[in-house]
Amino acid sequence: MIRLLTKCYSDEEVYARLNPFVAEWFRRKYGSFTVPQRCAIPLIKDGYNVLVSSPTGTGKTLAVFLGIIDDLINLWLDGRLEEQVYAIYVSPLRALNNDMYRNLIKPLEEISEIMEREGAGRPEIRVMVRTSDTPPKDKQYMVRHPPHILITTPESLANALVAPKFSERLLTARWMIVDEIHELASSKRGVHLALSIERLEYRAGHRLQRIGLSATIAPLEEVAKFLVGFKDDGSPRDCIIVDARFAKPIDVKVLIPVSDLIHTPPEEINKGIYRLLIELIKKHKTVLVFTNTRSATERVVYKLRKLIKDEGIADMDQVEAHHSSLSRDLRLDVEERLKQGKLKVVVSSTSLELGIDIGYIDLVVLLSSPKSVSRLLQRIGRAGHHIRQVSKGRIIVVDRDDLVECTVLAKAALDRKIDRVHIPRNALDVLAQHIVGMALEREWSVEEAYRLVRRVYNYHDLSWEDFMAVIRYLAGRYEGLERYNVYAKIRLDENEMTFRRRKGARMIFYLNSGVIPEETKIHVFTTDGRMVGNLEEAFLQILTPGDTFVLGGRTYEFIRAVGTKAIVRRVEGVKPTVPSWFSEMLPLSFDSALLVGEFRRRVAEMIEAGVEPSRIVEWIMEEYNLDRDAAENIYQYVLEQYLYTEGLVPSDKLLLVEIYVDDDSTNYIFHYLFGRRVNDALSRAYAYYLSRMVNGNVRITVTDNGFMLSVPGRYRLVDVYSLVSSVTPENLREVLRRVLRYTELLKRRFRHCAQRAFMILRRYRGREKSVHRMQLNADTVLEAVESIDPEFPVLKEAYREVMEDYMDVEDAEKVLEWIRSGRVEVKVFGPVEVPSPFAHNIVARGYSDIVLMEDRRKLIAELHRRVMELLRKRGVQPSGLGVGEVAV
Repeated sequence: MIRLLTKCYSDEEVYARLNPFVAEWFRRKYGSFTVPQRCAIPLIKDGYNVLVSSPTGTGKTLAVFLGIIDDLINLWLDGRLEEQVYAIYVSPLRALNNDMYRNLIKPLEEISEIMEREGAGRPEIRVMVRTSDTPPKDKQYMVRHPPHILITTPESLANALVAPKFSERLLTARWMIVDEIHELASSKRGVHLALSIERLEYRAGHRLQRIGLSATIAPLEEVAKFLVGFKDDGSPRDCIIVDARFAKPIDVKVLIPVSDLIHTPPEEINKGIYRLLIELIKKHKTVLVFTNTRSATERVVYKLRKLIKDEGIADMDQVEAHHSSLSRDLRLDVEERLKQGKLKVVVSSTSLELGIDIGYIDLVVLLSSPKSVSRLLQRIGRAGHHIRQVSKGRIIVVDRDDLVECTVLAKAALDRKIDRVHIPRNALDVLAQHIVGMALEREWSVEEAYRLVRRVYNYHDLSWEDFMAVIRYLAGRYEGLERYNVYAKIRLDENEMTFRRRKGARMIFYLNSGVIPEETKIHVFTTDGRMVGNLEEAFLQILTPGDTFVLGGRTYEFIRAVGTKAIVRRVEGVKPTVPSWFSEMLPLSFDSALLVGEFRRRVAEMIEAGVEPSRIVEWIMEEYNLDRDAAENIYQYVLEQYLYTEGLVPSDKLLLVEIYVDDDSTNYIFHYLFGRRVNDALSRAYAYYLSRMVNGNVRITVTDNGFMLSVPGRYRLVDVYSLVSSVTPENLREVLRRVLRYTELLKRRFRHCAQRAFMILRRYRGREKSVHRMQLNADTVLEAVESIDPEFPVLKEAYREVMEDYMDVEDAEKVLEWIRSGRVEVKVFGPVEVPSPFAHNIVARGYSDIVLMEDRRKLIAELHRRVMELLRKRGVQPSGLGVGEVAV
C-alpha cells in the first residue's frame, strides 16, 4: 500500500531514536532537524520503504543516511559489523557520487572523533565509489574488502550484477537508496535501474529496503510505485511518502526587459535583457543563470564577461559556463570554484538542475521559460541552499508568448500545481539487455523470469507475447537475421521452457551494456560534395526532406542522410523552417500548456464581458504578481487577438485553425496549445491527411503553442472540419506509424534501440565500430526486420519510444477525444493574408536563437504592424493603456 505520511516526529522523538554519539554530533552541528529529517529518519530506522520529496537544501541526504549510519555504528558497537555491503546508493551523475562520498566521509569522521574522545573506540565504516571511472585495482580491492556503503550509478550497478565475484558481495545489501529519482524515472536509465534492483532483491533472497530521494515531482504515488515495484498478487509494495516539496519558501517573479515588448527595436530588447541581468547581479553575491540551450549559455557568458568587467562588478574569470558539452575537468573546476565562493555568475543550460553541491547561491535567473512547473521549482530551488533561506528566482522573458507562459508557470509554482512526470513503459530494448544479464547469472525458467520482470513498475502490464518475442529474438529464432550479423545471445530450451547463457555473451554484455545512446556530430555536405559544417545528431533526427535551416549564416535545404552525413543544397531567399537550436529546446509540458490555455481564456472572457481594461490589468497584476508594464503587455496581446479574429482567442476550450495565405503557400495554422510533444504527434497525423486532400507535399512547423501545415501555392483550400475529424483516438498510432517509417527520427531511434538490445554491437572482438558504420548497419537491419516481422520487438520498441517518450501520443489521443466529445470546440478563421497575433511566433519559428533573435523579432514586429493597420482600416481602436497608445 502506498500512503502519505500525515504526521512528523518532534526533534526530541528523533533524538531519542539515535545512538547517543550520533545524537550528540547532530545536536552540536545542526541543533534541530529539518522537516524531511524529522519525518524520514524514524521511518527508515523502522525499516519502511520511503520516498522523500523535498527541494534542494532541505537536508535530504542526512534524512536518509543518518538512520543508516546510526544502525551501522550500533552494529560496530555490538561487534556485529561484518565485512559486507549494507547500503547501495545510486545516483544518475558521477559528480553527485563524488559529492555523496565527501558528504558521508565528513560526518563519519566527526562522529568517530566524538566516540574516540568518549573512550568508545573508532569505528571503521567504509564508503567507496564504483563507477566507470574507478580503476581496476580499486574494483579488485572492493571484492576482498567490500565497502559498507557503496556509491554507484545505474550503469555500474547493472555491470556489477554480472561480475562473477563482486555480484556476490551485493547480495548482503539491506538498503537501496535512489537519489534524484525524478531525473531517473523519466528516462530509460530509470527502467535500467528498476530492473537491476528487482534482480538484486530476487537473487539476494531477502527484501531490500528501498529509499527514494526526489526534488519536486508529481504524481508522488506513481513515483513511489516506480521505486518499490509490485508484489506477485499485482498490488504495489508498501511505501510511505514524505511530501516536503514545499518545505522551503520561494520568491519568484517575472520581469520584462522593456516596457513594450512589441514595438521596442530588437537590439533594444537585447540590451534590456543584459541591463536587467547586470542590475540583478550587482545586488546579489552569487547568481546562477539558466538558459534553455548550450549555444545560448556560451553567448550569454561571452556577453556578461565583457559587461561585468566594463561595469567593474567583478573580474571576467568570475563568470563561467557549465553545460554537458564541456569536458568533465572543466565542469568540476567550475563546481569547485562556485562552492568556494570564487565565482560571481555561472550560466548553465540544464546541467546544474540536479542536486550537485554548489554551495551558496542567493539568486537564480531564468532567461526565458523553463517549460514546466517542476523544472522551474528545481532551478529556483538551487538558490538559498538551506531550508531556512528563501529560494529566490527571477524569470526574464523575451517576447509576449514567453511572458504569458512564464506568468502562468510562476503562479502555478506558488499554487503547487506540478506537472506529471512521464515514466516509460514496456521498453523492450532494455528488457533484452537484462535478459542477457540474467542468463549470465544462471539458468532461468521463462515463467519465473517473466514474473520477476512484471514486478518492476515499468513492466507491470507487459504482455506474455511481447516478453516471448524478446526471448525468441535473443535465442536467434527469427530466421534470416544471421545474414546481417545478428546472432543469438542466449540458449532457449523450448521443451523445458528455460534459457541460459551462450558462449561469448559475457564479453558482449561488458563491452556494450548501458542505455545512454551514443550521439555524434553529423557532417553536412552539399550535393556537389563540399562540406559546409556540422550538426548535432539530435537535430538531424527532426529533419525531413524539404526542411530548411541556417548553418554558418547560410540557408540550406535538407535532402537526405547517409550514416552520419547529411546531404543538403543551398537555397536563397527561403524562410528557414527549423531553427538550428530546436533539438535542444525543452518542450512545454502538457499540464503547463493547459494552464496557459486556461489563463488566455479567462482574460478573453473578461474582454468579452466588457470589463474595464484597467480592471483587467489590475486583476492580472494582483493574481499573477506582475508589474503594470508586464500586465499591460499581456492584456494588449489578448485584446489584439480578440479584435482581429472577432472573438476567437485560442485556449483550453477553443481550438482555432487559421488559414493564412502568404506569397507562395497556403498555411493551415492549428492553434493547439498542448506543448510540443503532443503537437508533434498531431501535426504529423493531420499533415498525412492534408497531403492526400491536396495531392501534394505538406511542410510542418511545430511549436508549443500550435503547428503550421504549409501547402505550396496560394489559396489551396480544403474543408478544415473534415481534416480535423479524419484523425481520431483510434487511428492516431497507426497513422503515425505510417508517417514515421522513412523519417530520420525513426532510423536514429531504431539504431539506439538496436544497440541497447545487443542487435548492433559497438564493440566486439577487440574492434570498435564508428557511429557512421552502426547507422548504416541499422538502416539495413531495419529493412530486414520489417520483411521478417513488422512486430519484431526492437522495431516495435523504436516506434513506441518515438510515439510515447519523444512525442506524447497518450495526451494527443486525449485531445482528439475532447474534440470528438465537444469538450473543446474547433473554429476556423480565414483565409487571411495577415496572420493573427497569436500566430506570429508560429510563423516566425524558423528564426534565430532565444537571446539573439533580431531577425525573428523584426518579422514579428512587421506582422504586428500589418495587423494594426488592418484593424485601423476596420475602424477598430485597441483600448489605450500605455502599450496600446504606441500601437495605434
